[in-house]
Order: sequence, then structure tokens, then C-alpha cells
Amino acid sequence: MKLMKQAQEMQAGLAAAQEKLATETVESEGAAGKIKVTATCDGTITSLTIDPSILDPNDAEFLQELLLATIQNAISKGKEKAASEMKKLTGGMELPPGFGM
Repeated sequence: MKLMKQAQEMQAGLAAAQEKLATETVESEGAAGKIKVTATCDGTITSLTIDPSILDPNDAEFLQELLLATIQNAISKGKEKAASEMKKLTGGMELPPGFGM
């Protein structure tokens, strides 16, 4: 019974952490700060800013590559932060699939 109670408490803690991480944000910059992406720690992009000085209609591919790299970095930062928070809650213990995050 004690083990079940501990598992339920851990699951409740994980659910609360997931809600918190869904609102916490990370920021990524690319092209020397001329592209900025903000994302939540659950992977939702919330903001994208592009400095007009890097817009070149003749080189859309370059801008696409910069955007993709900056967005991927923001999502990676969010995942790292989420993993770190989950590790704190679980004491580093791996959870079975479907339990928590």
C-alpha cells in the first residue's frame, strides 16, 4: 500500500511539473541575435522575431536554414530543461513508458 501511495504522489508531482513546464519558456538566438525564437518547455513555439536586415529576397534558402536551426535549438533547450526537472522529481530513476512525461 505504501508503494502505491508513493507512486500516486510521484504521478501527481509529475503532472504538476508538466503543467508548469508548459508555461515556462526558453529562448534561442541565431544569426548573431538577428533571429530569436521563444518556446515553451513542452515544445510549443510562442514567438519568432526576425531582424529585417537579414531579409534577402534572392536568398530565401539561407533564411530558411537559419530559422530551422534556431527553432530546433529552442526546442532542444526546452526538452533539456524539461528532462532536468523530471530528473529532479524522480531522483534520476527512469520511468516506464506512459508514466509521467
